Amino acid sequence: MTRHLVLGGCGFIGRHLALALVHQGEHVAIADIAPAPAALLDAVASFHLLDLDAPDWASLLDDYDVIHHCAWSTVPKTANDNPLKDIDDNLKGLVRLLEALRAFPGKRLVFASSGGTVYGRLQHIPVPESHPLAPITAYGASKVSAEAYLGFYRGCYGIDCRVARISNPFGAGQNPRGGQGAVTTFLFQALEQEPITIWGDGSVVRDYIHIADLAAGLIRLSQAHFAPADPLPVFNVASGHGVSLNSIIDTLRSRLGLNPQVNYLPGRAFDVPVSVLDITKAGTELNWRPSLSFEDGCARMLHDIRRGQTLFSNLLI
Repeated sequence: MTRHLVLGGCGFIGRHLALALVHQGEHVAIADIAPAPAALLDAVASFHLLDLDAPDWASLLDDYDVIHHCAWSTVPKTANDNPLKDIDDNLKGLVRLLEALRAFPGKRLVFASSGGTVYGRLQHIPVPESHPLAPITAYGASKVSAEAYLGFYRGCYGIDCRVARISNPFGAGQNPRGGQGAVTTFLFQALEQEPITIWGDGSVVRDYIHIADLAAGLIRLSQAHFAPADPLPVFNVASGHGVSLNSIIDTLRSRLGLNPQVNYLPGRAFDVPVSVLDITKAGTELNWRPSLSFEDGCARMLHDIRRGQTLFSNLLI
C-alpha cells in the first residue's frame, strides 16, 4: 500500500484527491494550515496542522511515499493584488519543501500547477505542454517559477517531481464565493436567484473539468513511472474542450432547467479570450482521459448540491 500525503488537503482539489485515493484503498493523510472539517477527518487516516512560517517537514515527510502539493493560498486576483505575499506564502514554502525532500530520497512530489495561467495568450489552441510559458498574471508567474524550481531540484538533486497543469475544476464542494470557478459561481447564483455578471460579451472560452475526472488524472500521474534521467514530467490535466461563458448559461437553462438573470459588463483587459488545453500527452503516456462531458458534470454537480453534499462531490465515474 502506498502512503500518500496531500498538502492543502482541506482545499477543493486536495480533499477530493484525498477521498479518491481512499476509495482506491490507499493510506492517505492530509496537511493544511486550517483545521479540517469532521467529515474530512472521518475519511482519511490522519491530519497534520501545518505552521506556514515554519513547517516541520523533517518529522512529517519520512512517513509517506507520495506528496501531493495542492497547497496555494492565492487566486489570480489576490496574487495580482499582492505579488510579494504570493511569493512569501507559496513559492518560498515550495522551495523549503524541496530542500527538505533532499534528505528523503525516493519520494514522489506531484505539483498542482495552473494550465489556465502559465501559458498566457495562446499561440496554439488547444495548447500543448510544449507551448512557451508567458504568464500575464502574478499568479501565473509564481506557478511558472514553481515549475522552474521543480525542474531544478529534479535535475540537480534527483527529486522525483512531476507537474499537473490543471484547467478549471468544478463540482460540489467548491466555494462559490472563492473568486475562481465560473461554473460553480453561476450555478449557485442561479439557484439563489441572484443575477449573474459576465464581463464582456460572454464569448470568453475556458477548459472546465469535473473534480472527479481531475482527481483521477492526478492519481494516474502520481502512479506513472519516469526514469530518473527524464526531464521534469509535465502534463495538462483538463477536459480538452472549450466552453464559453454563454455556453455555461445555456447549459444551466437547457440541461439543468434553471433560468438565471444575466448582466453583461464591459470586458476586462486581463481576460485571455480562449484557453483550452491539449490532453493528447496525458492520453498517450498516462492512459488517462476525462469521462464526464461538461453537461454531465454540471448535472452531477447540481444533483450533489441538492443532496446536501457541501464538502465532497460524487467521485464515482
